Amino acid sequence: MVSLRDVAEASGVSLGTASKVMNGRPGVGAAKRDEILAIAKQLGYQQRESKEPAKLIDLVMRGMDSPWSLLVLAGVEAEAARAGAGVVVSVSHGREVGNRPWLDRLSKRHSDGLVLVVSQLGEGWEKELERLRIPYVLVDPVGAAPPGVPTVAASNVDGGRQAVEHLAGLGHRKIGIISGVRELACSQERLDGFNTGMARAGLKVPASYVAFGNFHQSGGYRQGLKMLSQRNRPTAIFAGSDLQALGVYKAAAELGLRIPEDLSVVGFDDSLLSDWMIPGLTTIRQPLEDMARQATRILLQMNEGTEPVTDNLTLATSLVVRGSTAAPK
Repeated sequence: MVSLRDVAEASGVSLGTASKVMNGRPGVGAAKRDEILAIAKQLGYQQRESKEPAKLIDLVMRGMDSPWSLLVLAGVEAEAARAGAGVVVSVSHGREVGNRPWLDRLSKRHSDGLVLVVSQLGEGWEKELERLRIPYVLVDPVGAAPPGVPTVAASNVDGGRQAVEHLAGLGHRKIGIISGVRELACSQERLDGFNTGMARAGLKVPASYVAFGNFHQSGGYRQGLKMLSQRNRPTAIFAGSDLQALGVYKAAAELGLRIPEDLSVVGFDDSLLSDWMIPGLTTIRQPLEDMARQATRILLQMNEGTEPVTDNLTLATSLVVRGSTAAPK
C-alpha cells in the first residue's frame, strides 16, 4: 500500500505539505498542489476517508506501579480531554510491544495515534504503523527514534549535573550514583551529567561509586547496601529516581546511617512521594506531566496533518531542595 510519506518523498515536499494537499486544506500553491495530486495518482495512493478530529489515543507504558506513571497518565488524559479525545492505556510490563495481536487490536479500534513511553518496540513496528497510517510520539525513548518521529524528553544530562553541583556545593567530595536501567538512554544521560559535574568539581569517581538499578525501590536498596557497606563509603548518593532514593533510605537505616547527618541523598523525578519521605527528598524535577501533555498535543496536531515544530522536544529539569541533603560531617 502506498503511504502518504511515499507521496511526500516522491514529490520532494514535507509530510505536512502532502497532508494538506490530500486533505484539501489551504497553504499550498496551485501548481505545487496539482503536481502532488498527479504524483499521488501515478503512485496509486488511496486517500484515507476523511474523519473528525482525533477521538481515541493509545497510551503505552512500561508499567503503572509508580507515582511517575500516574503523572504521565494525568498529562496525557488532561490534554486529550481538552481536545475531546479518549485514552486507551496499555501496559507492556517491560515486554516488547508491536507484535501482531497488539497491532491487530490497534487497527480494529481505529486509534488516532500513539503516545509511547519508554517502551521496547518489536521489529518491523515502524513500517506497520506507517502502513496503518497511525502517527506516534515517543516519550523518554529507549534509544534513538526513527527519522521524522517526534520525541519528548527531559534534560537528563543537566539533571545529573545539577545534582552533583548541589552536593559539591555543600562540601561533599565522595559522591556515588545509582542510575536507572543500564539499557535506557535516560539512565546513561543522567550518568553523563553526573560525570560532567564531578569533573567540573575536580572530583574523582571510583568504580565502586557507580551502579545501575531498576528505577524501583529494590534497585536502590540493593545497590545502596552494597555501596554504603564499603569502608570508604560515599557521603552522598545521587539516585536515578525517587523510588530508588527510597530504597537508599531503607539501606541507610539498616546500616545505622542517618539522613542527612551521615548521608545526603538526591533523587530524580520530583514525584508525589518525594515530599512525603522523611526527611523530604531533595530531587531533580523533570516535568513529567508537562512532557506527557506536550507529546499528546503534538500527536493531535499530527493527526490533523500539521508537522511538529521540532522532532526532538527537550524540557528543562530543576533542583528541588528538601531535607535529605546537608553538609558532610
